[in-house]
Amino acid sequence: MKPWVTYSLVRIGIFAAVFAILMLANVTWWLSAIIAATIGLCVGYIFFGKLRNAVALDIVQRRARPAGDVDTAAEDV
Repeated sequence: MKPWVTYSLVRIGIFAAVFAILMLANVTWWLSAIIAATIGLCVGYIFFGKLRNAVALDIVQRRARPAGDVDTAAEDV
């Protein structure tokens, strides 16, 4: 599985878990969403550094690929 898919699923899972817990605790939905997003960001940044670096490396490798032929580049515009 591509690293960005894994990282995205982990972040969405953290957000969903925290959001569900806060909703069960009768916190307003918009406040629950803000808190869950903040906690998801912090947990992803602190505990999933290797996965985040793998995503960054994948992006660098994609950007380093040759551009291809002129026809393909013209079609992408």
